[in-house]
Amino acid sequence: MQSKNYIQDAIRTESNNFNAMNERLNDDGLKRLLHAGIGISTEAGEFLDALKKHIFYGKDLDKVNLAEEMGDLFWYMAIVADELGFEFEEVMTRNIQKLKARYGEKFTEEAAEKRDLDRERKILDKQSFS
Repeated sequence: MQSKNYIQDAIRTESNNFNAMNERLNDDGLKRLLHAGIGISTEAGEFLDALKKHIFYGKDLDKVNLAEEMGDLFWYMAIVADELGFEFEEVMTRNIQKLKARYGEKFTEEAAEKRDLDRERKILDKQSFS
């Protein structure tokens, strides 16, 4: 396949509903969530890059940089929490409850593969998001 043909074939599956997208993006809340989502992805990439440099290039593990990237991730997560109206504590509590439902007191590969998604969702639905 030639690259020109690939591009033409690929863009046939692209959404062309740009007017509706632009209307949704005019909602400041959605813009904040998109900004946070892009930022989270970017900072996670920077975190992974620091690990790559250590593992594959033999550089010292830069824990200061890793902590800085964690801080940046927290910053973007704070935007998400603020926009969606929930507290970190509630999200952390539900996350641990979900993990206990999944694994009990200890991780097992079997439990990871045989998840009860309905049970986990019921736990997560208890969150009081406004």
